[in-house]
Amino acid sequence: MTSMTAPKTAAPVEKTTAGRSRSGWVRRLVPYGYLSPTIVLVVVLMVVPIVMVISYSFRDNVIVQENSVFAGFANYTQVLTDPDFLTALKNTAIFIVVSMVAHLLLGLGFAMMLNSRLLGGVTKAIFRIVYILPWLFTIAVIAVIWRLLLDPAGVVNYVLHSLGLIQQGVDWLGDPGKALWVVTFVNIWSGYPFFMISLLAGLQGIPGELYEAASVDGANPWQRFRNVTLPQLRPVIVSMAVLDLIWTSQQFALIWMMTGGGPLHATEMLSTYTYKQAFSEYEFSTASAAAVIVLLLTMILAFFYVRQQKER
Repeated sequence: MTSMTAPKTAAPVEKTTAGRSRSGWVRRLVPYGYLSPTIVLVVVLMVVPIVMVISYSFRDNVIVQENSVFAGFANYTQVLTDPDFLTALKNTAIFIVVSMVAHLLLGLGFAMMLNSRLLGGVTKAIFRIVYILPWLFTIAVIAVIWRLLLDPAGVVNYVLHSLGLIQQGVDWLGDPGKALWVVTFVNIWSGYPFFMISLLAGLQGIPGELYEAASVDGANPWQRFRNVTLPQLRPVIVSMAVLDLIWTSQQFALIWMMTGGGPLHATEMLSTYTYKQAFSEYEFSTASAAAVIVLLLTMILAFFYVRQQKER
């Protein structure tokens, strides 16, 4: 009598399924393996310091003393009621708004000039080199150059005196009524090329048919600018404005090297205030609280930037 035996297929099927499952997990983990060095660097260099600063802001006598105590929101209250912090907040707001508006107007004006058909190729190339020069210098070089130019015995006062506009040398960086506006001017001068390049790229991407259609409809140059150029440039303008707000709010090197926040806190910014609290007053707790406040303000600006990019 012949016995029929059913083929044993259950075990190989289970092994094959398990192998496929493992290979699937491996394929899913491979991208994270490639990203792991960057993830480790981000965690070590950014996440860990931010967490440490936040923890310091809720404690008292950190770093300078071995045993710190929990202080709750006392450091935040001290910072928010400090007249120097409120002055720094006001100066930062003026510095940011004036710089952003001037960057936009200058960048758009120069971009439209470089995009004009009235200039030849060689002329445009020369102007592009001249206009982009401020962006090529480092902040340290810009600060040193303008400190020399604005010295009471410097070139600026010499030219103004030669033109009869002033009678004696003006201490531009030493006068509390002028220092903030002078530093803002220098920041505008050093930052407008980035706006100019971005807006010039946006202008060159606008289809010429739109201007031709507007001309056929009888639109004058102002109407073409208002109804064609500005709507087409709106995504670029909004993105650049938000980025400029973020970058300008974190400006430190230019202020510190030109005035150090003085005279009489006339150019004190949130960045210089935080630095002084930590490394001049050795009040690391209040410096941490101020840094967290700046971080929150920057995150608000970054939120609007990311939101605008998603809408695009």
